[in-house]
Amino acid sequence: MGLRINTNLEALNAQRYLQVSGGSFAKSVERLSSGLRINRAGDDAAGLSISEKLRAQVNGFGQAIRNSQDGISLIQTAEGALNETHSILQRMRELLVQYSNDATLTSADRTAISNEITALQSEVDRIANKTTFNGTVLLAGTYGVSDAGTGTLTVADTGFVSVDLSGAAASTTYTLASTAVSGELEMDDGNGNVQRLTGITAPAAGATKVLNFDKLGVKITINSSYAVDGGDFNTQTIITSANAAKSLQVGPNQNETISLSMDSALAADLGVDAGSLTLGAAGITQVETAIATVSSQRGSLGALQNRLEHTIANQSVSKENLQASESRIRDVDMASEMVNFTRAQILQNAGMAILAQANSAPQSVLTLLR
Repeated sequence: MGLRINTNLEALNAQRYLQVSGGSFAKSVERLSSGLRINRAGDDAAGLSISEKLRAQVNGFGQAIRNSQDGISLIQTAEGALNETHSILQRMRELLVQYSNDATLTSADRTAISNEITALQSEVDRIANKTTFNGTVLLAGTYGVSDAGTGTLTVADTGFVSVDLSGAAASTTYTLASTAVSGELEMDDGNGNVQRLTGITAPAAGATKVLNFDKLGVKITINSSYAVDGGDFNTQTIITSANAAKSLQVGPNQNETISLSMDSALAADLGVDAGSLTLGAAGITQVETAIATVSSQRGSLGALQNRLEHTIANQSVSKENLQASESRIRDVDMASEMVNFTRAQILQNAGMAILAQANSAPQSVLTLLR
């Protein structure tokens, strides 16, 4: 081997290998520090793409599980309120049985019983109107009601020029009817659900009147260009389109939902309000029907809760399996990487020692010049 001063090939060769071992050492340090085999796309482009898809599914399953848990919380809130409604209805039935005992009660006794029943009816309505979850009323018959845009219906032969529909329940045909004599306005959805507004007066010329059928999820704005004269209003039909059931997103992908709806638990809808309930023996049957209705509601909610619990269990297993798959692609094998780290560290130390030796070799030329 010749001795050269200007170009030290041995030192250059040692330096090149030192750079290679240094890169391997740095990569091992990064992997061991982060716990990831893939820290950037350059580490494994295909693996990164696959792992990101899996990670998206894992995150989606995590949120879907939380959604299902929120759904269970909502159901438990509603079911707890219905449990109290059940207790009230049982007490009302007990009072009606007592009220029917003509042989021993005085009129004062019946008045006291009637007063308690009235108070219980008010409490049923209060529970229905005040049971909320995240600000949404659950049991007043408006859960799931959403806006259906705005439509206009012209009503002939009356003082009403147009009916502006500003909110409605789901895909239902509503019938609007009124009589000037009784001062009532009635909304019927064709499925036996009726709400009446009493004390209705015609708007003055050029005025606007808003009628709120909150139980059916409908609000109507009536515009009048002139006052209504006497006579009956014609029956008209309003067709609406909206979504009455809300959806729980229980999966990480589109269309993985479970529908959730809440029936009204108002006294009027249960048939036990002051205008519907008969005091006496006949009222016992009415309350029994209401008890059966609430039992059905609670049963449906309980079945849905059980379904959500099974959904959570299934989603948890799916999430766990996807996490394992994503981990095998993206996470580092610590034992294997520690071997690589040790190897790179030894090569780097050896390379530095050899580079020092290679750099000192040209100094031997000085011995020839002495």
